[in-house]
Amino acid sequence: MTAALVRPEKLGPALAAALHDNAWRDFRAELIAGGKSNLTFRLRSAAGEVILRRPPSGELRPSAHDMGRECRVQQALAGSGVPVPDVLLADPEGDLLGVPSYVMSAVAGIVVRDAFPPGFSVDFRELSGNLVDTLAAIHTVDIAAAGLGDFGRAEGFLARQIRRWSAQWQAVKKEDVTAVDWLISKLTVPRHTTRALVHGDFRLDNCVLDARRPAVINAVLDWEMSTLGDPLADLALLLFYWREPGEQPWKLAPAITATPGFPRRTEIAERYAATTGADLSDLTVYLAFAHLKFAVITQDTIARVRDGAMAGQDFGDLSGEVARIAAAGLDILED
Repeated sequence: MTAALVRPEKLGPALAAALHDNAWRDFRAELIAGGKSNLTFRLRSAAGEVILRRPPSGELRPSAHDMGRECRVQQALAGSGVPVPDVLLADPEGDLLGVPSYVMSAVAGIVVRDAFPPGFSVDFRELSGNLVDTLAAIHTVDIAAAGLGDFGRAEGFLARQIRRWSAQWQAVKKEDVTAVDWLISKLTVPRHTTRALVHGDFRLDNCVLDARRPAVINAVLDWEMSTLGDPLADLALLLFYWREPGEQPWKLAPAITATPGFPRRTEIAERYAATTGADLSDLTVYLAFAHLKFAVITQDTIARVRDGAMAGQDFGDLSGEVARIAAAGLDILED
C-alpha cells in the first residue's frame, strides 16, 4: 500500500533533481501515524530524511485536503516570525502522485501527542506561553508583505465557515445526530470580527518542540485549513483541544494538557488577549463553532477509516463521539 501512495518510481527521480542528490532515487517511506486528515510520510535515504505530505486515498471533496494551499503558506512564511519547515519540492498539480503533494524538510525535534518521552523535562507553563505567543505571531503576520493578500476572504469569514461545515456535515453524515443539527441552528455570527492569517487547526501536537529546549517551538505543521479569516476561530479551536484535569478526552485528540502543571483554558485565553489586545467578549460563539467543526471532522474520519482511505490507520471505537462533541458545544451556548 505504501508504494502506491508515494510512487517511488516517480517521486525518487523528482527528489533527486530537486535536492541535487541521486541518493534520493532510492528511499524508504514510513507512514507517520496520527494524522486524521492528510497522510504524512517520513522518507529516508542515504542522503538523510524529508517529509512527504499528501491527501488520503479515495474520493476527495472539493476544497478539502488542499496540499497546494498548505505548501503555499509555508513558502510565504519562510523567514518570518512563524517557524515553518522549508518546502523542498512542490507538486500542486499532482503530476507525481496523482494528487497534489509536497515534500518539506524534517525539522529536528519531537511532536508530543499523548505523553512526553521518558526523562523529558519541560516547564508546562513556559511551553504553553510560547504556544500562545506563536499563535499570536501567526495572527500578526503582515499579510501583504508575505504575499498572502489573496489567500482568502476575511470578510464574512465565520458565516461562511458555519455554512461550509454545515454542508460538510450533510455530506459525511450517515444518520441524523440531533445535537449536531441543534448546534448548527443555534450558531450566530458576532457583529464585529477581525482579519488575520489563521492556521485552522492550531494545537500542541501540530508543533515540533525542540528536543534540548522543550519549551521552544521549532515549527508549526499542518497548514491545510489556513486562510485569511477571524483569528478568534483559531484561539477557540486551541481551547477546544485544551483538556483540563478530570475532563474526558476527545477520542481523536490528545489530552496531554490535562497533565497537572499545564495552565487552564482561562489562562490561555487571558495570555492571548494580553498579547494581541483581542476582545474576547464573543468567544463562546467561536468555542461552539469549534465543537461543530471537530464533530464533522470526527464523522469524516469515521467514514474514511471505514472506506480504507487512511493507509490502514484505525482510531478505535468512535461510536457516540460526534454526538458528545456537539452536545458539549450546545452546553457552551446555553451556559
